[in-house]
Amino acid sequence: MRFHFIIFFIGPALVWLTSCGPSAENKQQAPVDKEKLKQQFIKANQQVLQKENDEMDYYQKTHQLQFINTGSGLRYFVYKASAKGDSIREGDVVTMNYTVSLMDGTECYSSGESGPKEFMVGQDDLESGIHKGVQLIKAGDKCLFMIPSHMAHGLLGDYKKIPPQSPIVYDVEILSVKKASHE
Repeated sequence: MRFHFIIFFIGPALVWLTSCGPSAENKQQAPVDKEKLKQQFIKANQQVLQKENDEMDYYQKTHQLQFINTGSGLRYFVYKASAKGDSIREGDVVTMNYTVSLMDGTECYSSGESGPKEFMVGQDDLESGIHKGVQLIKAGDKCLFMIPSHMAHGLLGDYKKIPPQSPIVYDVEILSVKKASHE
């Protein structure tokens, strides 16, 4: 009985009180300072990049490996160079064994579970860091790539095993390269 009393008297009073404020039409929104907003996004992106660079520096230091740092943020270390492999170029079809891990060593994906990966360099749906990275090595090479999130799975991760804003480590072995016709 008390419950009905509350709903009967208090309910309409709340509706009346909330409807007495200024209408949505009378409310004015504060103007958006687009330059300030842009600067906030730039600062946030710089902080993410710095955090990822620190993580990659730590990985490199703790594993005592001499990665080559490219201008894009991609880093690579060839730990077994091929004596006679051809260089890889855009349009070539590459087959590789791989293991994808997070910076803390957590393995996410590997050719051991899904078989070797075959893709056309610069064309297929794959992390842009891999497309750029394989063009730095040769057929037969075994290499580690540290790929920053903006060249991997970005702000959102892959919705499966790779979290948002996560740099990844690709351990690759180039099994074969089918050369495209480069004219």
